[in-house]
Amino acid sequence: MFSFFKKTAEAIRSVAPKKETTVSKELLEEILLEADVSYETVEEIIYYLPPSDKVKREPLRKVLLSYFIEPPRESEETKRVEKPFVELIFGVNGAGKTTTIGKLAWRYKHAGHTVILGAADTFRAAAIEQLRRWAKRIDVPVVATQQGHDPSAVAFDTIASAKAKGIDYAIIDTAGRLHTQSNLAKELQKIVRICDKAKSGAPDRKLLILDGTQGNSAIAQAHAFNNMIGIDALIVTKLDGTAKGGAIFSIAKEIQKPILYLGVGEGKENLVPFDKEAFVDALLDEIFAEEA
Repeated sequence: MFSFFKKTAEAIRSVAPKKETTVSKELLEEILLEADVSYETVEEIIYYLPPSDKVKREPLRKVLLSYFIEPPRESEETKRVEKPFVELIFGVNGAGKTTTIGKLAWRYKHAGHTVILGAADTFRAAAIEQLRRWAKRIDVPVVATQQGHDPSAVAFDTIASAKAKGIDYAIIDTAGRLHTQSNLAKELQKIVRICDKAKSGAPDRKLLILDGTQGNSAIAQAHAFNNMIGIDALIVTKLDGTAKGGAIFSIAKEIQKPILYLGVGEGKENLVPFDKEAFVDALLDEIFAEEA
């Protein structure tokens, strides 16, 4: 599942080429920093380990797992709201928002659900066209308009169309960067208000897309978006092309929101549910040798 972990594994091996059943705390610090776990998070991890200088796998595993919040089960979350389940997708340009929307839509459709897309990133004509291409590729409807039109109107029309047709999921794209951050905040806040007018309580989930190649610098983005409209959950993308896989621990620690999926490639199937135990074990497998 975590074959994309290759570059992070290579970074770990550059510090600790030989696996042992225990590692010193000093070496563990070097390993975690090389994997792009932030310095503050590394210090915290070391603090919560047993006092011995030699670190064993299981105590470290417990500490690392504690950083991740368990997301609600998908079926439970969607059952508690009337159709459509509205997801608002946001993040900076280049993080992979539109591609992630296409992958999400494919996952939902593949599971037997109906989906509609909303191209509310009207700031860029390329974003509208890209979402149209994804909609055609996976054969789902899309609500789109011209560049420069009101994105809130697109969000409203998407939800209204989903309600009229009994569609299960409405996934709405948004702009990642306007002329100033205050413009972006106002636009996103307006979209949230209009979603609620289209369907009380919408959006049902606000999903932030973070670029995994940016490592710990993604944390500042997450805080900014959380201050603008709040975050319900995260998707971390582009992890197949980075040695910064350890940044996920720092992101989870700082943002305190569940990570739902990891983007690990360009294909429609390359969005994998985040499994904290599998992720932590993949990291530990690169550090520790099996005990005899």
